[in-house]
Amino acid sequence: MYEFSDTLGLDPAGNVPRVIATAKYEIGMPVKHRVHGFRGVIFDVDPVFNNTEEWWESIPENVRPRKDQPFYHLLAETPEPERSPYIAYVSEQNLVPEGRDEDPIDHPELEEFFDGMRDGRFILKQKAN
Repeated sequence: MYEFSDTLGLDPAGNVPRVIATAKYEIGMPVKHRVHGFRGVIFDVDPVFNNTEEWWESIPENVRPRKDQPFYHLLAETPEPERSPYIAYVSEQNLVPEGRDEDPIDHPELEEFFDGMRDGRFILKQKAN
């Protein structure tokens, strides 16, 4: 589990509030989008929303996620070959853990970030300095 400290603007008194966000999922975890059903492997985590306003506003307001939660970068795949593979950016509220009985996730960039799997999770590559 990751714990982050980040700032989100000034309050009316001019104080900078602190936001502590704890990521529920870890890098290397296979996950599934709870609504759309696509699958992916987490390769990065933002403590709070860190994408463009245009991207956020493109999500229909009635399903738009809160910005004050972790957002995950996924190496994603979908059963629709014309739309797969891709990189997805997903709020924590829209993710669920991938079941262990699922077929392995197949994404061409997995080897760039990970060195195989152990205990149902992808092992992050160690980078040399």
